[in-house]
Amino acid sequence: MKVAFAGTPAFAAEALAAIHAAGFAVPLVLTQPDRPAGRGMALTASAVKQTALALNLPLAQPQGLKLDGRYAQDAIAAQAALAAAAPDVMVVAAYGLILPQWVLDLPHLGCLNIHASLLPRWRGAAPIHRAIEAGDTETGIAIMQMDAGLDTGAVIATAREPMAPTDTTGTLHDRLATLGARLVVEVLRGLGDARAASTPQPAAGVSYAHKIDKAEAAIVWQAPAAQIERRLRAFSPAPGLYFTQGGQRIKLWAAEVVPLSAPPGTLLATPTGLAVACGEGALRPLQLQRPGGQRGPAAATWQALGLVAGDVLAA
Repeated sequence: MKVAFAGTPAFAAEALAAIHAAGFAVPLVLTQPDRPAGRGMALTASAVKQTALALNLPLAQPQGLKLDGRYAQDAIAAQAALAAAAPDVMVVAAYGLILPQWVLDLPHLGCLNIHASLLPRWRGAAPIHRAIEAGDTETGIAIMQMDAGLDTGAVIATAREPMAPTDTTGTLHDRLATLGARLVVEVLRGLGDARAASTPQPAAGVSYAHKIDKAEAAIVWQAPAAQIERRLRAFSPAPGLYFTQGGQRIKLWAAEVVPLSAPPGTLLATPTGLAVACGEGALRPLQLQRPGGQRGPAAATWQALGLVAGDVLAA
C-alpha cells in the first residue's frame, strides 16, 4: 500500500516515522514551507520535513493547494506530484492547509486525519490546549475519514488517554503524538481494497478548539484562580501567560491555586510565598520571569519589583 503524508509539526513527524517504520511505501510527503524561527528568525524546516529528509522520502512544500487561488502554480505542481505518486491513501496530521476537494478525491481510499481529541469534542486547530483549559479529565486520538468540513468526517478508530491535573500541552502533546502514530498504523494495516468502516460523528457534543490568540496570554486577575491555572498549563510551553507590572511584562511559568480571598490583584501572604487574589480563590506563582531574565523562584521577582503583601497588581 502506498501512503502519501501531509503534516508539519512534531506531532505529525512522529506519525510519519511510524508509518515508514511499519513498512508502508511513502511516495510523497507534503509539508509547509520553511518559516523564520528562533531569535535570529532564520528559515527553519518543519519537523516533518526534517523527518522526510532523514528517511530520504520525496518531499513537496506548496504554499497553497487551491488550483484557482493565490498560489495556483504551487497547487498545480502539487497536484502533478500527487498524481505521479498515485497513493492509495493519504494520512494528514496537523498539516496547516485546508485540503481542497481535488486532494480528498485523489487517493482511492481517501484521506485519513489524525486528530488529537475524541471527536466531535474539540474540532479545530487547538484541541490539546482547549481540553486542558476546559478542565477535561480525558482526551484521546480520533482517526477520521476526511470530508470537506472542519473535522466533521466519519470516525474510523479512537484511542482514549486520561489527563492528569498537572498535564501541560507539552506533556499531553507528546503522549498523544505517540498514541496517534500507533493508532494510524493499526488503521492502515486493516485497510484492504475498500475504505475502512467508519461511524458518522454524532450531532450532540460538538465543541470547537479555536486557534490560540496571543491576546489570551494576558492574565486577568478577575477570573477564577482555577481557570487561570488551567490556562497556564494549556499555554505551556507556548505562548505562556503574563501580567504587566511597573511597565514590565512578567511571565508566569508555574503556579498553584490556594484557598484565599481578597479583591482581585491583591498580593496575599502565605507560609510558602506571596499569592495573588483572583475573582475566585487565589493563585500562588511558583516561577516567574522578568524581561531579559531567566525564569526562577517567584520570591526573587517579587523582591526585584519591590512588591509585598497588601500591594495590588496593575489591572
